[in-house]
Amino acid sequence: MSNWELTEFVVPEVPDKDRFHDFALPLPLMHAIADLEFEYCTPIQSGVLPFSLADYDVTGQAQTGTGKSAAFLITILTRLWENPDQTERPRGSPRSLVLAPTRELALQIESDGRDLAKYMNMGVHCVVGGMDFQKQLDRIKSGPLDLLIATPGRLLDFINRRQINLRQVEVLVLDEADRMLDMGFIPDVRRIVQQTPHKRNRQTLFFSATFNDDVMRLANSWTLEPEHVSITPETVATASVQQEFWLVGADEKAKVLSEFLSEQKPERALIFANRRDQTHRLVALLTRKGLSVEALAGDVPQRKRLSTLNRFKEGDIPYVVATDVAGRGIHVDGVSHVINFDLPEDPEDYVHRIGRTGRAGAEGISISFVSEDDAFNLPLIEEYLGNKVTCTQPGKFAGAD
Repeated sequence: MSNWELTEFVVPEVPDKDRFHDFALPLPLMHAIADLEFEYCTPIQSGVLPFSLADYDVTGQAQTGTGKSAAFLITILTRLWENPDQTERPRGSPRSLVLAPTRELALQIESDGRDLAKYMNMGVHCVVGGMDFQKQLDRIKSGPLDLLIATPGRLLDFINRRQINLRQVEVLVLDEADRMLDMGFIPDVRRIVQQTPHKRNRQTLFFSATFNDDVMRLANSWTLEPEHVSITPETVATASVQQEFWLVGADEKAKVLSEFLSEQKPERALIFANRRDQTHRLVALLTRKGLSVEALAGDVPQRKRLSTLNRFKEGDIPYVVATDVAGRGIHVDGVSHVINFDLPEDPEDYVHRIGRTGRAGAEGISISFVSEDDAFNLPLIEEYLGNKVTCTQPGKFAGAD
């Protein structure tokens, strides 16, 4: 591992694109980036890294799927590598903390963090609800805790039991702040932030898909003179995703979905429904049609959800039906289609959903069923996207030649 050289990872300079080579990152981190075949920065990475690597606080406006996790993980790992601990740190005392609203997202960030830190000999661990407390405790006590990723409720459990101490956190990341606000987590997050050093004595990176007044208040209270980086939803939504809207009667949606999957056989499709019960009904119906499909919803046991997610990533299951909260943690390259069986009530969720496809420079297709039951959500989506959408009849399936 130690004899790897940067010359083994050649990335040509391209106008208007930043390379990871351009940021003087630690060699072991660049080795991992090379393994991951990350060549050019995404827009959010190009915007954030010049400030975050210079120790500025940053507020970033970007959807899931834009590469923001890599931006803050690269920042954390670089800082910790360049400023190693001079004395032995007490067990359970993390140097950096990432707060995420859902278990799936937290576990995905942990996975990404381990991939990036694989040559850096750093302790990267995750604590989330719904999983064995003692096993998590054993892991975080097993060695140095350089990077801790957590959901708010479970982290407070560890803090209240005096198993985790945040007084030496050097970098604090708050991811998907708007979602934490929506889910009622802010009182817990506020208690957690109060356990960390004062904002003058830590670096804070604050990410949110939207920056309304409530989110701005949080950002102002937890960051110090931050640099603001914004990636617009329109760019995210349309850059690499072909968006289609199909007019389908409410009582015909299941039939159209079943026929589309059976006839067109998309390589890997993520299907969104608005309610848990709807996901289970769809899975039952599609299974009866001989399709391999599973559900990702809040009432599915955590162990089963992780198994489903891993099998979807590996390609063992081609189709998954998910709710929005469960879908937030799905970071899978190679999702060819996102199908909105129900139009989401929140236009931001539409952008989050279709961001599951068209990742890592690949092309993707989103298909949204528009019925009499949810057509009233369409104007809000159009307003959010900044353009009108055209609805078509499924016919021989739009986009299928």
